[in-house]
Amino acid sequence: MSNKKGAKVASKGRNRYAAIVEEIFRRHHKSGATKIRFDRDEFEEVARDLGIARPKNLGDTIYSFKFRQELPSGIAKTAPKGYEWIIQGEGVAKYSFRLVRPVRIVPREDLVVVKIPDATPEIIGAYALGDEQALLAKVRYNRLVDIFLGIAAYSLQNHLRTTVQGIGQIEIDELYVGIDRAGRQYIIPVQAKGGKDKHGRQQTEQDIACCQEKFPNLICRSVSAQFITSSKIAMFELAIQDGDVRILAEEHYDLVPASQVSPEDLALYRARNQ
Repeated sequence: MSNKKGAKVASKGRNRYAAIVEEIFRRHHKSGATKIRFDRDEFEEVARDLGIARPKNLGDTIYSFKFRQELPSGIAKTAPKGYEWIIQGEGVAKYSFRLVRPVRIVPREDLVVVKIPDATPEIIGAYALGDEQALLAKVRYNRLVDIFLGIAAYSLQNHLRTTVQGIGQIEIDELYVGIDRAGRQYIIPVQAKGGKDKHGRQQTEQDIACCQEKFPNLICRSVSAQFITSSKIAMFELAIQDGDVRILAEEHYDLVPASQVSPEDLALYRARNQ
């Protein structure tokens, strides 16, 4: 492929990540395919053939399309109706485009909101960096994992980076361990989403796979938290059924001053458990 074509790509102002990923897909795609494997080493060759600068962080090229942005339209339009392409890990520096049904996990608008006296230290709120960090801190200080799952839960590690067989390197936003009244022990991966971020199947799938591999004797309960507003948080418990990510439970919590929890609120919460 000539540099002239590469110049054309650049002149159109196309994102170089998108250009590389779309070209890799084009080279491997065959009609009727549901999984298309490729290696990270191909990125350098494709960038050279397109005449565009090689991304400094090849892993970030993949990560951006797994969790941050949609795949290029040239890839998306090849998916049959009711399906979409995603990128998933297949091992160390190995990936695949995979054809799946879309997963849309968004907070319900008709759900009862439970008011929780806000236990977040004010200094944490003042200095938390970014939506994800602020969300994880509020979940932790207000013990929302405990409240949501009905168990005693303890933060084990945040931003855990590790490798999982058959997937490659992953990162879990925060990992909790827990125990219930019967002595059953749990491993709880928590993913955090800011108000505009989208839940995706891949993080749930890889979080569960990691917990099953690293903690086989513990019960895995996958949780996702999302800001609805700066004080209101949606909590989801997610599971995999028939190859798709499903919602097991959803609750919304509003972190408020204790004085804002009224007798009427408490009466409503009592009725929920009768």
